[in-house]
Amino acid sequence: MKRSLVPRPADGADAYWAMPADELLAELGSTPDGLSSAAAAAQLRMAGRNTISGTGGHPAIAAFARQFRSPLVLILVFAAAVSAFVGEGSEALIIAVIVLASCALSFTQEYGASRAMEALTARIARKASVLRDGKETPIAVEDIVPGDVILLSAGNLIPADGVLLQARDLNVSESALTGETFPVVKAPGVSAPDARLGARGNAVFTGTSVRSGTAKMLAVRTGGGTEYASIAATIGRAVPETEFNRGIRRFGYLMTEVMLAIVIVVFFANLLLERPAIDSLLFSLALAVGLTPELLPAIISVTLARGARAMASGGVVVRRLDAIENLGSMDLLCTDKTGTLTEGAIRLDACMDPDGAASEQLRVWALLNASLQTGMANPLDEAIVAGRRDHDDLAPYIKAEEIPYDFIRKRLSVVVRREGQSDDLLICKGAVQNVVDACSMVFDGTSTRPLDEDQAKAIDDRMRCWSTEGYRVLGVAVRRFPRKAAYGREDEADLAFAGFLLFFDPPKPGMAETLKAFAARGIKVKMISGDNRYVAQHLAEAIGLPRRNVLTGGELSKMTKEALFARAAEIDIFAEIDPNQKERIIAALRRRGHVVGYLGDGINDAPALHEADVGISVDGAVDVAREAADMILLQRDLGVVLRGVDDGRATFTNTMKYIAITTSANFGNMVSMALASLFLPFLPLLAPQILLNNLLSDAPSMAIATDNVDAEQTRAPRHWDIGYVRRFMVAFGLVSSVFDFVTFAFLILVAGTTAHVFQTAWFVESLITELAIVMIVRTRKPFWKSRPSGLLAWLTLAAGVLAIAIPYLPGAGWLGFVPLPVPIMAGLIAITAAYLAASEATKRWFFARERRHAGRRRPASRKES
Repeated sequence: MKRSLVPRPADGADAYWAMPADELLAELGSTPDGLSSAAAAAQLRMAGRNTISGTGGHPAIAAFARQFRSPLVLILVFAAAVSAFVGEGSEALIIAVIVLASCALSFTQEYGASRAMEALTARIARKASVLRDGKETPIAVEDIVPGDVILLSAGNLIPADGVLLQARDLNVSESALTGETFPVVKAPGVSAPDARLGARGNAVFTGTSVRSGTAKMLAVRTGGGTEYASIAATIGRAVPETEFNRGIRRFGYLMTEVMLAIVIVVFFANLLLERPAIDSLLFSLALAVGLTPELLPAIISVTLARGARAMASGGVVVRRLDAIENLGSMDLLCTDKTGTLTEGAIRLDACMDPDGAASEQLRVWALLNASLQTGMANPLDEAIVAGRRDHDDLAPYIKAEEIPYDFIRKRLSVVVRREGQSDDLLICKGAVQNVVDACSMVFDGTSTRPLDEDQAKAIDDRMRCWSTEGYRVLGVAVRRFPRKAAYGREDEADLAFAGFLLFFDPPKPGMAETLKAFAARGIKVKMISGDNRYVAQHLAEAIGLPRRNVLTGGELSKMTKEALFARAAEIDIFAEIDPNQKERIIAALRRRGHVVGYLGDGINDAPALHEADVGISVDGAVDVAREAADMILLQRDLGVVLRGVDDGRATFTNTMKYIAITTSANFGNMVSMALASLFLPFLPLLAPQILLNNLLSDAPSMAIATDNVDAEQTRAPRHWDIGYVRRFMVAFGLVSSVFDFVTFAFLILVAGTTAHVFQTAWFVESLITELAIVMIVRTRKPFWKSRPSGLLAWLTLAAGVLAIAIPYLPGAGWLGFVPLPVPIMAGLIAITAAYLAASEATKRWFFARERRHAGRRRPASRKES
């Protein structure tokens, strides 16, 4: 095998786009029929896998190392270093052990979540059609090598950089590389060696997509040698920040502000009280760390990964974890009708001539058109071919030419040639009005007559009548030509209108009930369809969708951005929509404050899928739609989306549980200790004790990802609200602080404890209350009416038992603990019981108040680009 052109040369050297195709084939050791399997395997070993970023190295080690980049961990490391520097070796060792334990716990959860996501995404790995051993073979995109001959058609994402060997009406969208909005025409040939990227008319590139037409390309560069990889390495690829990520970022700002305030105030206050500077600094840092939920990144990863696994078991594969939260927030779902609202099992019901009579000749012409076209597969052509009869003899016909479908013409033509005849027959099929626009005649079965206004109106009336009965109607036209070498779009003129094809796609059983279930969850469904308004309205009536307000693509094209913004929310059905208008609709709805989901699987659905808060596609969708989507449905069923919504809301709820629980409990305890340190003659807890308390209270929190979620918490869209977190933290934190001071009073004034007894008792009581409060605030119901998951309950119980046992364990003195007398332990239990009762009462008041004001504080989600 000859040398590979995989490495991307510098300074434009080795410009493969300027080389003739036969020279490139020879250079790569390939042929027009592709590589052999053995040659491809050898090339794969030399060139490597066709991926932008390598997957080698040690991902587990890298994931573990990432745990130490957390600012909170760095604070702990700094505290350990200070301790070691001043000779407190035992304290430094304790802090180091706690740091390692915390990072190990976070690593195991995060790494397990990432591996689970890799397994899920492998289920929807993209494939490409490649010629191997002279046969068309679907292979994983990662296994494509230089020298492969790849077959392209409308909707494909181009998997490598290379040149065209053959092309037919090929239009490629290169906006991902060049920023050019409109598709670029591509054809075989050579380009100038110094041609810029957008001027290489014979070359196609990784990451671009086929808008229309078909082609055969030769892969020249793959993986890191592609133009896409070069640009990605230069500018990086920023992932759009979701509403949830923005909320986490703002939450981080809030915690940082509180931490700084605590560190500065407590440290200088203790210095003014003439406490040891090192002890004061370590105590202040420990308070700051103790306040913050340092396991939050791991909790989010675990919760989202668990949600993704739950959704996968229900038929939804999540490609981007952050989208789970947006799915839970979704209040508006836009979808096409075919295969989603309908069964998707389209059948050809009738073939009618221009006068409305059944026509056998028209059926044969439609069958020739559908069976011989090689462009984008579609259910209408499949329905026509499925209706083929035993006596249909297509053998005498050969295809002379094909004029592929595109979204401007909305029609497709096939030119057939029959043995023994001197002329060719062009058969055009497409949207009725678009076919009529190319006609000047009407074929009545035996002869043709001119197409006048009356006949055009009669055609339109028949189409409209059938549409109101729920049929999807296509038009067919024909024209004979003297044989010639090539045909193009200009030949779609002066055709004879030959008749109508009537298709029927019944509504899905149970769709009305599914739509009611969406409404019960606060989600409105809008139909966006390319079909005419009469078909769309007929279906909407059958399944119970609102159908009064309809906006057509023609009307939308005349509207300004502001006009669409004003009307979008009130429209029930968007009909006769050009695919390029879908993105405008989604953008307008999002501007109105809706969290919008979009379900699509077509070539031109990609911009709308990206614009939506939640882009949803299906497993059989074209490449470009699947890549633009956040989630992939393994079944095209709205019931699957409905289950995904519930899973998304449960995932969001459990994530917020951890944030609310840890911030409220930690805030109360840390504020109490900060104030107590100003009045007590000793520190209420030593720094290692604070850190151990925080670690033990966090460990059961990992099980929150498995917790049961009350049905009431999945009935409405869920949104991040930093104000809610702040209010929750303050309300429950103050209750916690009140009982903390009750505990201090009991220990000092009643029990008359020493410093070590006080610290031990306070450690036990604060840890038990942090664990027990989980059972109170994890639900909005009375806690005895909502059952936690088994794992959460058992881990919480185990941590509570350990908290009580720690003072009596060997080595407890090393941490500054002493055994507690029975009267003190009994007093702590009584205070804890009173605290839990007060917290339950506070919960009822707090959530009742939140419900009264919920309508005033509804944040809108945005997917920024």
